[in-house]
Amino acid sequence: MELTGRVTIPTDLDIVPETIEILKKWGADAIRDCDGTEFPEELKGQNAKIYKTYYTTRKDNEWAKAHPEEIQQVYVMTPFYTATEESLSIPLMYGLYPAMLKPNGKDNKRWWEVIDRTTGEVISDWSYQEEGYKVTIKAKPFHAYTVSFLAFIMWDPVHMYNAVTNGWTIEPQMTFDVRQPATHEFSLKRLRSFIEEHDYVDVIRFTTFFHQFTLLFDEKAREKYVDWYGYSASVSPYILEKFEKEVGYRFRPEYIIDQGYYNGQYRVPSKEYRDFIKFQNKEVCALIKEFTDICHEYGKEAMMFLGDHWIGTEPFLDEFKASGVDAIVGSVGNGSTLRLISDIKGVKYTEGRLLPYFFPDTFYEGGDPVKEAKYNWVTARRAILRSPIDRIGYGGYLKLALKFPEFIEYVNSVCNEFRELYENAKGTTAYSLKKVAVLNCWGKMRSWGAHMVHHALYQKQNYSYAGVIESLSGAPFDVSFISFEDIKNDENLLSSFDCIINVGDQDTAHTGGLYWEDEEIITRVRAFVANGGGFIGIGEPTAHQYQGHMIQLYDVLGIEKETGFTLGYDKYNWDENEHFITSETGKAIDFGEGKKNIYALPGTKILVQRDKEVQMAVNEYYKGRGVYISGLPYSAVNNRILHRAILWATNSEDLLYTWFSSNPNAEVHAYVKNGKYAVVNNTYEPLSTTIYRGDGSSFDLDMKPNDIIWYQI
Repeated sequence: MELTGRVTIPTDLDIVPETIEILKKWGADAIRDCDGTEFPEELKGQNAKIYKTYYTTRKDNEWAKAHPEEIQQVYVMTPFYTATEESLSIPLMYGLYPAMLKPNGKDNKRWWEVIDRTTGEVISDWSYQEEGYKVTIKAKPFHAYTVSFLAFIMWDPVHMYNAVTNGWTIEPQMTFDVRQPATHEFSLKRLRSFIEEHDYVDVIRFTTFFHQFTLLFDEKAREKYVDWYGYSASVSPYILEKFEKEVGYRFRPEYIIDQGYYNGQYRVPSKEYRDFIKFQNKEVCALIKEFTDICHEYGKEAMMFLGDHWIGTEPFLDEFKASGVDAIVGSVGNGSTLRLISDIKGVKYTEGRLLPYFFPDTFYEGGDPVKEAKYNWVTARRAILRSPIDRIGYGGYLKLALKFPEFIEYVNSVCNEFRELYENAKGTTAYSLKKVAVLNCWGKMRSWGAHMVHHALYQKQNYSYAGVIESLSGAPFDVSFISFEDIKNDENLLSSFDCIINVGDQDTAHTGGLYWEDEEIITRVRAFVANGGGFIGIGEPTAHQYQGHMIQLYDVLGIEKETGFTLGYDKYNWDENEHFITSETGKAIDFGEGKKNIYALPGTKILVQRDKEVQMAVNEYYKGRGVYISGLPYSAVNNRILHRAILWATNSEDLLYTWFSSNPNAEVHAYVKNGKYAVVNNTYEPLSTTIYRGDGSSFDLDMKPNDIIWYQI
């Protein structure tokens, strides 16, 4: 039986016959509109679901202009200014795009904050001048000062970016705050009118809901600050007063501003910031429920795009389950972003937008969209085989893709491959060798995304760490994300895992910082390893200067970081050792940026050191084991190293040849309950390998590029 469905395609007014042809060719069962397109009348009779994009916070400037007090707001901090006299004047809008923001001077003494950054003291002796948007401070000479202020978002950041980038000469779209009373009532009526005017639509695709992630631009319209997880644009006096009533203490702008770091994902979150996130998600998800109830009343599905105005909808938090959202759709950049979508619970289905988008930057004369499509599919497929999304789709302008017949044929093969995969894997999960917990300050809330830079982008400082999460997204392990608070609140939590991974730089949210001073946390982790658990530290794991050590689990990992404080101690342990973890790779390993000044303690086995700096080491700790790695960017070889490291750390080397490929460029995914397993070639070249089944028996196999082969168990 030929499988069809589970695929969404874009359309436009001038390609109706072509859309119908692609609908049949790809076996698609849903059609969507895209920015700047209209849905053709002729397609309303097709046997396919129709998606329609809906914006809750913009595309109605008339309302925004009539209710300026309910335009969305953002907290912004000025640069640091050093006073040379006893008076200092600070321009608020310096370095900001003037058309985007407008300071909100109402009740500024209540909602703004001037801080002496030399002492950390909050300053009360200052005044605000509306003309020129300036704050004048009674200052101390050679002290540095900042102003944290509220500003109205006069131009939606995403619309502004698109307009400036594409040279549009159109009116800026203003963003109104749906949380506030008048706009709240108006928005519910507006949604009803929209649905009634588009009765043919089956799925309302919210893009997204109410609060944009933090996105600020400089005076030249360049990105100044961006944080896909940032909450600084989800504020207003109305919201903050409700927050104060909820938590029982007075709000400070510094809870959001955070010395100018804006609580970025690398910062260890304060209690107040965690309180704010929890409050926002409770409030936002309750409001979403009002919108989804209207959709359901009209017999429509409510789909949320995981992007743009998604703040307050953390889909891994329990609060999200009460939102009534039927489906999640998001862009799939790699395996991590795929799992960021597919692992969400409490929705009826998940959908991934595969790349490339049908945009002119890829679909131009001489372009090679097939190459990008192959890379995207093969990268995402690893994760889909572990945790399938329910649907796939493409976005952009179909007419551009139609000019590339090879691309049309390749996507046809992707659609068929996905449907076969979904059919074979449905109702079960792929076989897992061990249960692994990734430990950081964010835990479950930031599952798969804590090292992410808006979707699948990498930075020099994080690609060696994000690669670990990418490996895990398609690896044969049951992966959970836990926080230090989780360990503190549940003394038995760690007993449900076989291995803990702590990955990142010192004193960041990824490794824990101050949390390692907590007696309960560190002793529970030590006890977990001593009783037979595994601990893998990557980068500067558990690093925080305290009580004579930088690496707080120095005894578990068997390593320490030289910060200058222990230069007087001679180090004699530099010999390298052969080991199970490196037996396939030798010492020629890509550690990415790696780490400087790591040395091994006596008794630790060094696997790789370069210029007397340890890159990889292992250590026995009572019944358990610790593994240290300086960095691990994603590659087939590094994926195999992590695979072996988890097995060694958990005293499970004997499980290596279980649903296993001798060639690291191929992987095996077994669905024991369904009696099937798949072998995939994750490269664009043919390869040969030996495949080991679950019982240890094996066979040799030659594979085509990108091949996936299904077998009965």
